[in-house]
Amino acid sequence: MAPTSPSRLLRAGQSGRCRRCGNRIDFFQRADQRPIALHPAEMVTTCVPGSCRWHLSGGIAYPHGDGSAWCRIPHAVLCPGNVPAARIGFHLEAVRRELALRTRRLLDTGVLAAPAGDAPVVEASGSDRPIVQVLLSRYLADSPLEDIRCVAQTRHRHRCTHPVLAPTGPAGAWTLLPTGPQRGQLTLPDTSMAVYDLSRLPYTEQARWRAQRCPGHAAAPGSADLAQPGWQVFDPLLHAAHIRTRLPQHPASRPKNE
Repeated sequence: MAPTSPSRLLRAGQSGRCRRCGNRIDFFQRADQRPIALHPAEMVTTCVPGSCRWHLSGGIAYPHGDGSAWCRIPHAVLCPGNVPAARIGFHLEAVRRELALRTRRLLDTGVLAAPAGDAPVVEASGSDRPIVQVLLSRYLADSPLEDIRCVAQTRHRHRCTHPVLAPTGPAGAWTLLPTGPQRGQLTLPDTSMAVYDLSRLPYTEQARWRAQRCPGHAAAPGSADLAQPGWQVFDPLLHAAHIRTRLPQHPASRPKNE
């Protein structure tokens, strides 16, 4: 990365908090451009199952170890809000219990809100994660259209609170499109899905959406990013649970001229 670049995304992972347990997690991009949440501390390789080992190279997360005595592990394996899919060994169970104690302290102090009815906190449902077509590609958003937040840094070194969906100006249109393969992807047979289509907008507007910036920060390209855009390259098989065959009825996410 150029020393003069204002962005720090390639230098280190972006830290955050798990929605389920409130513990710290580090976000990195994988080789397929999809994000992964890793436990912030390194683990002894011999204590981590082979299928759970990850290593970092050039700021990118790769599965399996790199031959060293240390590795990273996905937070989902240790998260006390998840039910372990398999035995993870005594050492990792001890780490998981420590995270569970931190979660209990966060709940007791009111920092972390307890889920209603003690139900686990879940990610946005399939209907809340729209499929967006922009710059000749389709992406799965990480939140509803009106909740997609600008990733730029403000003057006070905080993340911008403005949405990407501008209240004024050009907007996309919901339409039904076939789940056709793109760039060698496999497809589902005879299926149409609801897509928020931005392909008719000017190139600058599509680039703004792809960079996940509000109109104000899109006009200031020198500002740094404090988070990675939440887009995932859409795959009709991997993301079949998010496919909707009817157009949504959310006025806030529909163009004003509809």
